[in-house]
Amino acid sequence: MPKAFLPLAAAADIPPGEVRVFESDFDHVAVCNVDGAFYAIEDLCTHDDGPLGEGTLDGCAILCPRHGALFDVRSGAVLRAPAVTPVRTYPLKVEDGQILVELETEEE
Repeated sequence: MPKAFLPLAAAADIPPGEVRVFESDFDHVAVCNVDGAFYAIEDLCTHDDGPLGEGTLDGCAILCPRHGALFDVRSGAVLRAPAVTPVRTYPLKVEDGQILVELETEEE
């Protein structure tokens, strides 16, 4: 499938320390604001498919609300079990105050 940078939100709509979840046709994405830097990860814990976007963001780490797995939102790396597989990350850029995330599209 082709990919494109799609606008998800205004940067001002996601305050520092907050996470917002967005759905596209193919992805559920959690956009995290870490002190003004934005990161996009899949809204799916690799341990048991829990909703990471409902977890707590502490600095660059997001805590899965189900079993306490911890991930680095910058790289997707596992910081604490029970997860052992990194979470997927997405390329993200901010242009003219809009957050754009590279997602799969149907268009070519």
